[in-house]
Amino acid sequence: MRFGVNHTPSVGWFHSWLDFSASDTARDMEAIASLGADHVRIFPLWPVVQPNRTLIRKQALADVATVVDIAGSFGLDVNVDALQGHLSSFDFVPSWLDSWHRRNMFTDPDVVASTAAYVEALAAAVADRPNLLGITIGNEVNQFAHAPHPSPHDITAEQGHAWAAAMVAAARRGLSSGGSGAVGLEARHASAPPVAGSAGSRPEPLVTVAQYDAAWYDDAQPFGPEHAADHGDATVTHSWVFNGSATLHGALGPGSVRHGEYLLQLAAAWNRDPARPNWLQEVGAPTNVVDPADAASFTEQTIRHVLDAQNVLGVTWWCSHDVSRSLADFPELEYDLGLFTNDGRLKPAGEAFAALAREHGSRAGAGTAATPAPTTTGLVLDDVLADGTTRYGLRADCAPGGRFAAAWLALAETDPDGRGPQVVLRSRLGDAGLLAARGITRCVDVPADLDGTALSVAHPATMP
Repeated sequence: MRFGVNHTPSVGWFHSWLDFSASDTARDMEAIASLGADHVRIFPLWPVVQPNRTLIRKQALADVATVVDIAGSFGLDVNVDALQGHLSSFDFVPSWLDSWHRRNMFTDPDVVASTAAYVEALAAAVADRPNLLGITIGNEVNQFAHAPHPSPHDITAEQGHAWAAAMVAAARRGLSSGGSGAVGLEARHASAPPVAGSAGSRPEPLVTVAQYDAAWYDDAQPFGPEHAADHGDATVTHSWVFNGSATLHGALGPGSVRHGEYLLQLAAAWNRDPARPNWLQEVGAPTNVVDPADAASFTEQTIRHVLDAQNVLGVTWWCSHDVSRSLADFPELEYDLGLFTNDGRLKPAGEAFAALAREHGSRAGAGTAATPAPTTTGLVLDDVLADGTTRYGLRADCAPGGRFAAAWLALAETDPDGRGPQVVLRSRLGDAGLLAARGITRCVDVPADLDGTALSVAHPATMP
């Protein structure tokens, strides 16, 4: 499994893109590499790169490419996020989308075309870098589509599909046609392997669409599970236990330390291709619900549970460095999420991450334990009604405290191997080939009474 870190610059936070420093970046990347990580995720600010709808700054693109090169010099692959978008409670939306120029970012034809041009240009600027892991369309852009955003850009699910498809196509155009010439610094560390499932020493970069967990838990959010599973090359999840998990279960309770594992299993149920990778692209130990004294244990338990999930591309921890206390107006929890302090001291959570990366990560080398066979039990998620129509309330049922979430956790906690069950959509129960490919030999229903620990076998899987 791949181990990575979301890079929060230690000097100037993401505002550092305004006065980019290669030396500051190199210091951060060297620290990240010292953890045994094999990749980083970086976040150029959208308004900095595209301050006008028809202006994409060449220097800003060059700065992004330089960061990719610097990371490569320390053996790190890089995933580049395009639309920031939203970071740590702050929105970074270009002025041509706001106030007097307010237009719907998902449906206005001129905006969609200009945004796609930016995504394509960004992808092209780094396309020839051998350590490019991929392009993510944006950081939790679905938060702009519905409440609790104070000024959402309203869309339908169908419009969300059209927007996501347009952005993925733009990224792929950039990757196929781009490249700025010389690669520059030595990029790929000899011990950092290609992305799982790729061929050759230079894997095809991934294109992904990232959403925050309302996509899985909020029935009113127009971006849903299908948008995550149907677009791009991997299904991305972001796991944060301040969503109610830690309140319900305690910071170190099973429902908290298994939340990342649960989201990965839930995501896998929506994949049409059973071999599609699943990526835990954000997970962290938020101090508003996880005591700093528990952060190392939370980190270790979270990652150990993720190790046994199916087709996991990797885990990318949020984040590399704490936010400097000299910067104002962040929510309190945002200041202390780093694996390093702002001045570069490794924290206990960072030590826990590093130990696991060195034991299980892609840079661990020979002797790393093989990925276990998938758990053979599938818990059935009622995604459709008797007439075949989509069931409203489906996502709420999956949210922390929901009936399905409780049933999954009950099964996970009683499994003799300590592994959570796979998730199977009821609409796909008849697909014997899909079940066989996922290694599922029995499917069980959510019981009417969740007080017990036993779930009855409802649908023996028909194996070919």
